[in-house]
Amino acid sequence: MTSIVDTASRSALRPRATLSLSNRWLDAAALLGSAALLAACGGGGGGSSTTADATATPVVATTASTSINTDTAAAPVVASVVAPAVAPAVAPVVATVVTPAVTTLVATTATQRDAVRLADQASFGPTEALLTSIRSQGASAWIAAQMTTTGSRYTSGKTAEVHQYTANANFCDDKGDNCWRDWYSTEPLVWDFYRNALTQPDQLRQRVAFALGQMVVVSNLEVTGTYGFRNYHNALLDNAFGNYRQVLKKAALSPVMGDFLNNANNDKAAPNENFAREMLQLFAIGTCELNSDGSLKGGACTATYSNEVVRSYAYALTGWTYPLGGATHWGCWPTGLNCRYYGGDMVAAAAFHDGAERKLLSGITVAAGSTAPAALETVLDSLMAHPNMAPFIGKQLILHLASSNPSPAYVSRVAAAFNAGKYLSFGTGQKGDLAATVAAVLLDAEARGDSTTRTAGKLREPAVMFAGVLRALNGATDGDALAWWWGDGLRQHVFRPPSVFNYYPTDYPVAGTALIGPTFGIHNASAALDRLNYLTYLLDWGGTAPNTSVPNAVGTKVDLSAFLTDAADATKLVDRLSMLALGQALPAAPRDKVIAAVSWWTASTDSANWKTNRVKAAAYLVFGSPNYQVLR
Repeated sequence: MTSIVDTASRSALRPRATLSLSNRWLDAAALLGSAALLAACGGGGGGSSTTADATATPVVATTASTSINTDTAAAPVVASVVAPAVAPAVAPVVATVVTPAVTTLVATTATQRDAVRLADQASFGPTEALLTSIRSQGASAWIAAQMTTTGSRYTSGKTAEVHQYTANANFCDDKGDNCWRDWYSTEPLVWDFYRNALTQPDQLRQRVAFALGQMVVVSNLEVTGTYGFRNYHNALLDNAFGNYRQVLKKAALSPVMGDFLNNANNDKAAPNENFAREMLQLFAIGTCELNSDGSLKGGACTATYSNEVVRSYAYALTGWTYPLGGATHWGCWPTGLNCRYYGGDMVAAAAFHDGAERKLLSGITVAAGSTAPAALETVLDSLMAHPNMAPFIGKQLILHLASSNPSPAYVSRVAAAFNAGKYLSFGTGQKGDLAATVAAVLLDAEARGDSTTRTAGKLREPAVMFAGVLRALNGATDGDALAWWWGDGLRQHVFRPPSVFNYYPTDYPVAGTALIGPTFGIHNASAALDRLNYLTYLLDWGGTAPNTSVPNAVGTKVDLSAFLTDAADATKLVDRLSMLALGQALPAAPRDKVIAAVSWWTASTDSANWKTNRVKAAAYLVFGSPNYQVLR
């Protein structure tokens, strides 16, 4: 069986990624890449297989995982392996959906494997301390504690002066070389994002806010003003376990969103429909009528709204302007409208609000003569009452946190928690409660445990991979290198999605299968190599030194010293890193190869650094494996 890391892939890797790495690393990486294919080759375990379409590119092979759980004997997890025509070093792997035979909800974590799984779903990645905490508390108690934990804020970057400058000059003329970065861009927020991801205790809050930011999208590619984005994303942190209605309301009133989707200064005389359309399509109910389990009602797409309905919402949402506080040298808008300013919620501009009766969805009507604030509440009422809201939002949270291919039953259970506003002891009982919905996502039987009833699989998105490796290897970062260098390179520069549709589509199809894999929308052979190059950057290049222009800079680096105590025993070292990264040992054949590659380093090969090189080799091979790159 040919490895998915073929000769061409390895040759492509060498110029950027090998440097002083032993070729034995690459040999072991090749076997890791093919580990998931072993069963199809007769080398490891049972499971159904699917014949690949010989004409399709990429080529698809399906197989059963041979992963070993060292706590309990786990049933095989069925997974699909997608190998592009030019095979990446990390094979795109997405697990198939297995409809559960039972719907028992699992509220505790009993194994190391599931502790790692919960850390992958609900944090920016496991650390040895975090896994101890999850295992000692159990899943429900740990999630409950996380929902009361705070700590993360966005604080970096400059002030609102960028929208209060009245001199007849270029604003940046006297602000120094980093004016655009510090006053206009979201780069300072990227610093905070990764610093928080590595060090702050409110991991679940951060992951949910990150998901919400990819659902209710604003982008620095189209609007600028560092302080405004800081306000927007702090609001998502604040409302991560609040109510989704409030998330929508804060988005509707955000001057950043108002600027991004043209609802700030929207005039009843000629209303812009952009925000109204995206609110319906992306932020609330989607384009097709859904059953409660997320499937298409009637088996085909029936539109949830018409252009006439969009226009009604656009009229209802007119009459908002920027909050007071902005100024320019040239003055502002016509009377009744305020200068661009992102320092608070938008305020009503009565003269520009449409006061006509407007028929909305869910049988709800904006009454004639309604003010802009009253019309907004009616708009929110109509969306929260729509039967699509619960399955549409519930499924998106599943996709971002747990699985790319949830079963209809899983979606239905999460939607029920959204509608009830309650799940076990979580939630207030108000429809749209996010604490209840997130708990339902994470504690469902398909998210927890090693049973074959569990729906598994999503490709680890780049930002989560960046932070996850650093967390596991006791790293530190100021976020600087993870913005333009690695974030742009792997097409997930945080806070700069290419459009309101986010970094990738939620329904991106995995070629040759019936599965979807949203993150595969930004994944290809080059990205697979860059994921390995990121590990080389940390382990072999030593990361990056502090950039003195970044406040409180520490650079980006890992600290391998904690693992040196096990470096003399290659088997113990490899298994320790595997239990940290995967929650279980590597499959038997790749494990043997990895141990052999690590064992090559001895006092004879490098008397001064052999133990450190063993840790580097083991970390490279474990974190570069498909077993780590794909959350299962």
